[in-house]
Amino acid sequence: MKRILVKCDQEHTEVAVVEFGKLTEYYRGHRDQGQLAGNIYIGRIVRVLQGMQAAFVDIGLERNGFLYIDDVLPANLDKQPKEKPPIHDLVHVGQQVMVQVVKEPVGSKGARVTTHYSIPGRFGVYMPSADYVGVSRKIEQASERDRLKRMAERQLQPGEGFIVRTAALGETEEALAADLSELRGRWGLLAAAAGREGAVPRQVHSDLDMLPRLIRDVFREDVQEVLVSSREVQELVLGVLSVPGTLALMGRVNVHLGRDVMDDYGIAKQLELALRRKVWLDNGGYLIVDRTEALTVFDVNTGKYTGSVDLEQTVFDTNMEAAREIARLLRLRDIGGLIVIDFIDMETPERRNQVLDELNQEVRKDRTKTVVVGWTKLGLVEMTRKKVRDSKETTALEPCSSCGGTGFANRGK
Repeated sequence: MKRILVKCDQEHTEVAVVEFGKLTEYYRGHRDQGQLAGNIYIGRIVRVLQGMQAAFVDIGLERNGFLYIDDVLPANLDKQPKEKPPIHDLVHVGQQVMVQVVKEPVGSKGARVTTHYSIPGRFGVYMPSADYVGVSRKIEQASERDRLKRMAERQLQPGEGFIVRTAALGETEEALAADLSELRGRWGLLAAAAGREGAVPRQVHSDLDMLPRLIRDVFREDVQEVLVSSREVQELVLGVLSVPGTLALMGRVNVHLGRDVMDDYGIAKQLELALRRKVWLDNGGYLIVDRTEALTVFDVNTGKYTGSVDLEQTVFDTNMEAAREIARLLRLRDIGGLIVIDFIDMETPERRNQVLDELNQEVRKDRTKTVVVGWTKLGLVEMTRKKVRDSKETTALEPCSSCGGTGFANRGK
């Protein structure tokens, strides 16, 4: 049972995704402040780094964007040269270039930008010059993948590209065509704006604000209802849904006047508990979560859980519970980069495989690309999760003035 909760006041918008009463995703932002990822700018090359095969692009932000050579070469791998040319053969200082932000600025690093433009819709992502069709890996049935790919290929014009999203599962060609037509129209307006004379750098396209974007990307058939805090927000959500393929979902949008939808589900408390270094599992075990800029480590412990059969079963039960909770925390805390999990040691390979299968099954719910690499020789599990923006620890928490984030204060103070 899945719900989306939306609360808006004069300054902020809060969106929470709850599955069976548990918070799995949480977003909070200023109503007049959107994200940078997805925005398109006309920028200017200000520096070319041959040793890194990359360039820096002034796009009008506090820090210059970072453009890697793979984001300059053609998006279709079949059209790329067998050997990469030097970056200075492709771009030069002073050159104007249109780029799209694919990764938010993180820490001291500027935004990652690309010339592989994409415009996301409900059923797919339109790529005006990619010249290939892809299908979401989360659509596993081969016959359905082939059906969707053939449908997209019939609708595309020469040179265009399209990635079919998971939401297109079971949809008709008419719905896919309508989505593609709308995206193609948006690209036409964008290209026309980019072609006009104007200041450099300047922004020529912005993705949807946080709430419309989340409704577009998260509101699926598996969502029982969307609970909103006002009639105004209800009208905004219904407006996002008033397109072919989503009209049937409009009846699931309910407004709760005079009630705090976040308080009804204890969102603030759930978030506070999930952001702690020590996170308790439902069965009495617990996790210790430690992070650096590039690496996050989860340590699994039995804690208060003693089981009722034997030690091996107790350890297995705790590890299975931990696998589910870790997958939830990755989404909720928006953890990206390299992730290492130290599960409690298990005797049999069958149990180890079951825990890994459970982890794989749970991370399939994640909209952000997540890859479970597997067990290492040291008995740890390695995985990666695409880093698009700062984690919740960075945006929701402040460093401790005493310990500076180490967890230990200087005894001399």
